[in-house]
Amino acid sequence: MPDERHERGVYMISVAAELAGMHPQTLRIYEARGLIQPKRSPKNTRLYSDEDVERLRRIQALTTELGMNLAGVERVFQL
Repeated sequence: MPDERHERGVYMISVAAELAGMHPQTLRIYEARGLIQPKRSPKNTRLYSDEDVERLRRIQALTTELGMNLAGVERVFQL
């Protein structure tokens, strides 16, 4: 059974961005592209889980270490 905390949205965008080593606007772009889907609070605030932060780190690795563009990242996640 998966750890509920791992999947529950607990980090606001500024904290998630810092944990992933990105600018908050980058997270918004990734959300618009469908690469990440954070939960939303009752007041519509984005809430990122530990799982989301790990996904952001994978995106970061694919784009910076492997030079992959976002279209390539989308394809990798579709596999």
